Amino acid sequence: MIDPTQPLPVYVQLKNLLIQEIVGGRYGPGDRLPTEQELCAIYRISRTPVNRALTEMAEEGIVLRQRRHGSFVNPSWVPPNTAASTLKVVVPEGSWEATVRAAAPELSLDIVQVGLSDLRQVLVRAIAEGRAPDLAIMDSVWVHEFAASGFLTPLDELDPDWVDDEYERDFLEPFRSANKFDGRPVAVQAEADVAGIWYRRSDLAAVGHQPPQTWKELAALGQTLAQRGTAIPLTLPGGSAAGETATYCLLSLLASNGAGVLDHNAVTLDTAAATESLAFLRELLHAGVISAESVSYERHVPIRQLAQGQASMAIGGSYDAPALAAAASLTTQDLLDQFGFIAMPAGPRGPAATLAGGMAYGIFRQAASPRQSMRLLRVLTSIQALATMSQDTWQLAPRRTALEQAAHHSPFLHTTSTMLQQAVVRPATPPYARVSAQLHALLESILLERREPHTAAARTADMIGAITGLPVV
Repeated sequence: MIDPTQPLPVYVQLKNLLIQEIVGGRYGPGDRLPTEQELCAIYRISRTPVNRALTEMAEEGIVLRQRRHGSFVNPSWVPPNTAASTLKVVVPEGSWEATVRAAAPELSLDIVQVGLSDLRQVLVRAIAEGRAPDLAIMDSVWVHEFAASGFLTPLDELDPDWVDDEYERDFLEPFRSANKFDGRPVAVQAEADVAGIWYRRSDLAAVGHQPPQTWKELAALGQTLAQRGTAIPLTLPGGSAAGETATYCLLSLLASNGAGVLDHNAVTLDTAAATESLAFLRELLHAGVISAESVSYERHVPIRQLAQGQASMAIGGSYDAPALAAAASLTTQDLLDQFGFIAMPAGPRGPAATLAGGMAYGIFRQAASPRQSMRLLRVLTSIQALATMSQDTWQLAPRRTALEQAAHHSPFLHTTSTMLQQAVVRPATPPYARVSAQLHALLESILLERREPHTAAARTADMIGAITGLPVV
C-alpha cells in the first residue's frame, strides 16, 4: 500500500505499485488500468499524484492514455529484466492443448492434459489442496457447482468492458445464460455441440427409408433394419459406463417429447411426457431395435459400432464427427458422403429436438494471475480463434459472428448450427453430477427392465428432488 509518511513521493509509490502489478500479470497487454477516480479511492490519495504517476508511465511508454477512455497497458512495452509469468491451464485430452497454444503463442503456458472422465475430480482435488489452475476447460454443467462454492471468478470483475461489449452482444443463447451464476458470467463457452442420431446412408437406402422425422418413423425403420438382419439397428450409450454421454442422449430423447428433468423451481421428470419417452425406449428394446447390452457400453462404443458397420444408427452428438471419421477410415471431408446426422425425431407431444452442451472456460479464484488469465480467455474466445476452432474440429462456435463465418465454409456446421434453434440445455444446478448419476440409473432400469417406465420416472424424480431440494411436480 501507499504510505504518505515515507520519503518516496506518493506518485512514485503509486507508479511502482502499478508497474509491479503489470509485471506480475494482474494487468496484461491492452488491459485498462483503473480510472484516476478509482485509483484515488483504492489507495486513498488525491488526484494530483495519480495523474502524475499515469502521465510519467505514458511518457515512458508503459501505458497508452486515451482521452475519455482511460489508460491501457502498452502491448509493445517489455518489462526490463523480467520473464513472463507462466499460466497454469488444465485441459481435457484431445486437441485442446494445441488449440490453446495456437491461440496465444506469445504466452508462457504450463498446460496439463487430463482424461475427460477424470477431469472434474482432478479440478476438485486441486481446489481442495489450494493449487487450482489459473484457467481450466470444464464441462459446462460443472460451472454452477464450482460457482456456488465460490471457486470461480466473475468475469465482469476482471473485464467489465469485454463482458458488455462482446460477451453480452455476440455470444449465443442458451450458453450465455447457462454460464451465469447469480446473474453474473462466471464462465465462457469454449465450444458447443448438439445431440441427435447418426446414420449410415447406405443402410437406409438399402431398405428404402429416409431419415426418420418422428418416433413412429424411427421405430418402423429400426424394425425393418432388424428384419433385414442388421446386428444393431440403433445403438446408444445406455448407462453409467458411458458417463455424461448417456445423460446427454436421454435428455435429448425427453426433449423430443416436450419433457425435461428439472427447472429452476421444481423437478419435472414425473410427468406423462417423460413416462411416454421411457416407454418408447422399452418399445424399441422389445422390437429388437436397441439392445440391453448398451448399458455396458463406454462412451466411444456406439460410434465405433456405427463406423464398423455393426450398427445402422447411433444416438450421439455432433462432437462424434472426428471420432466417426477416424474409426471409419474417412477424412472429415468425406464423412458426410457416407453418414448423416439429424435431430432427435419428434415424439407425440413435441417437435424434433436436440440438446446443446459443450465445454467452457473458467478462471479460478485461486488463480495466481487472474488478469493474465482473462487476457488468455479473450484471445481464446476471439471471433477468429473460435471460427478456426470450429472449422478444424466441426464443433460449433458459441459466438454468433464466429459461427456464421465457420458455417459458411462447412455444410455440416451449417446443419448443426440450425439445430441450435431447437435446442435445450442440461439443467443448471450445483449438484448436477449427482443428478446425472440418477439419470444413468434410470436409463439402466428401463433397458434392463428392472422397473416399469412410470415407476422408474417417479422414483428418479423423488431422488432428484431429495438431491436438489426442489419439489416434484
